[in-house]
Amino acid sequence: MKNTRLLLLAAGVFCATRAFGQVHVHAPNPVLQGLPFQVWIEGAAPDSTYFLRVAEHAYPLSWQEGRLEADSVRVSQSGRVPITVYQGDRLLAQTEVRVLPGWTSVLPPLLAILIALLFRQVIPALFLGIWLGAWLAVELSLYGLWRGLLDAFDVYVRQALANPDHAAIVLFSLMIGGLVGIISKNGGMRGVVQHLVRWASNPRRGQLATFFLGLLIFFDDYANTLVVGNTMRPVTDRLRISREKLAYLVDTTAAPVACLAFVTTWIGYEVGLVGAAVAQIPDYDEGAYSIFLNSIPYSFYPWLALLFALAVSWTGRDFGPMYRAELRARTTGAVLGPGARIDEAAAESKDTAPNPDKPHRALNALLPVLVLVLSVLGGLYATGEGTSLREIIGSADAYRALMWGSLLSVLVAAALSIGQRILSLTETIDAWYAGVKSMLFAIVVLLLAWALSATTEVLHTAQYLASALSTALEPGVVPALVFVLAAATSFATGTSWGTMGILLPLVVPLAWHVLAADGLHTQAEYHHIIYSTVSAVLAGAVWGDHCSPISDTTILSSMASGCDHIEHVRTQLPYAFFVGIVAVLLGTLPAGLGLPWWAAMLLCAPVTLLGLRLFGKKVPDVAEPIEVSETRSAT
Repeated sequence: MKNTRLLLLAAGVFCATRAFGQVHVHAPNPVLQGLPFQVWIEGAAPDSTYFLRVAEHAYPLSWQEGRLEADSVRVSQSGRVPITVYQGDRLLAQTEVRVLPGWTSVLPPLLAILIALLFRQVIPALFLGIWLGAWLAVELSLYGLWRGLLDAFDVYVRQALANPDHAAIVLFSLMIGGLVGIISKNGGMRGVVQHLVRWASNPRRGQLATFFLGLLIFFDDYANTLVVGNTMRPVTDRLRISREKLAYLVDTTAAPVACLAFVTTWIGYEVGLVGAAVAQIPDYDEGAYSIFLNSIPYSFYPWLALLFALAVSWTGRDFGPMYRAELRARTTGAVLGPGARIDEAAAESKDTAPNPDKPHRALNALLPVLVLVLSVLGGLYATGEGTSLREIIGSADAYRALMWGSLLSVLVAAALSIGQRILSLTETIDAWYAGVKSMLFAIVVLLLAWALSATTEVLHTAQYLASALSTALEPGVVPALVFVLAAATSFATGTSWGTMGILLPLVVPLAWHVLAADGLHTQAEYHHIIYSTVSAVLAGAVWGDHCSPISDTTILSSMASGCDHIEHVRTQLPYAFFVGIVAVLLGTLPAGLGLPWWAAMLLCAPVTLLGLRLFGKKVPDVAEPIEVSETRSAT
């Protein structure tokens, strides 16, 4: 019973406080002023007539899957509002809902973001945001303040940890940390560094190597972030490339690649959401996968983000906080800024430092990483369904595949280390454990970010943002406004997947209805509005994700790169903001107004490169790279 109450509270569902017989009335709690919500009644007899009254308004009830439901219930006042169910003149059941002003739903994520940026402390910022969200979910009183504090940890954080998908990411991240610990200790990582440095002999080549490695790990953004960041960190440290630049390159080649490639863990999720959205449009019969493929050319931000990262790496130009970070790293060798906060275990320690008397074979790192990649791809194939490779990979269970791959890669790394007598069993376990410890700080941040996202679901933050930006729309501006809405939602909630899951079922029918209002929905030449709207959700979610300090992939990028998280956000934000502005003003908006996507791309790309040329300054190279060990003093 206690667990049931906790689950209901976490989901924002409130059961009837008073019922007669077996009739119960249910509604979300709290709800937002002026936004529609659903009320449903269980235990009612199908041959009877019932009436629902909310405040002073009556609503019709209809039978849906064995229960009575009333959709699009709205309350224009704030405070506690009664909900009653009548059979004729007889009161059958009643409850009440708390109605909050819509703007209050954005306060928890805004508070977390503000505290994180001002004080550069992400854990207190996230927890304060969760606490505020839990307080709003309970009630605005001293009791609610106290209960919100307890629920912040007991309900939201615990449910974030108990979520099976979240648990899979936690275990995968810990195992990847353990893998890095083993291949660092057995000298494999040092061997990879020695081979890469033969080509990546200067900062420009080091950044290009990081960029192209990010393109190669295309099938999953989490795997991309953790593998590329941990692999390239010793290389970039030796070349005096700042950890901020490494984190930027890792972050920018993760989600954009995963959302554009045809065979990734994102595809099944995206196509499923598009299919669910199209199912709400009876007059539109185009297949979901076809819509997704047609939307890819309109994904201006992911394409331009990759182009900008390549240009930054190729030209050696930077601006804003990133330029200062790069200048510091080149001139002083300090890859981390003064006062940078990272988990000390993430730096190379005695538990993971290779034995100088043992061989440093690159194979001992490359083979486990290859096993990781192939095992994940094999797991995706084994757990997927369909007749084509795209369908199989797209419908696969990505979380199981990631866990299988991480386990097998650790076992292979351990077998290579022990089999070649480079490490003993005890040393292997110690190295694995040291790698696991390096991930603990990031895991805590991830759990808090997930918990904060749960509070935004309870408070209907995305629905409020959608409502605020969806009135009086012209067809041509729908994609641009959807892009802004998706970016704001992703920025506030810290999850691109959550943003897509919430918005795609809302905005695709919205775009269709806007076209229908002008009589354009039957004309195929206007269906680019649908394609552009789908891509705007995807691209806007990735943009907001790149800008948000509470984003899971942003946190993972900081962790894998050994970078201070707030410094990563500060240095990446100007780049992401600039590219996002170019994408929406010169790409999404003109394309929505009828400009062909290729013409919009030809307009965006030169402006993006010109902006780097105008605002960026070339960071000087150094004559000789420093040793990795010299950079550790900066941590």
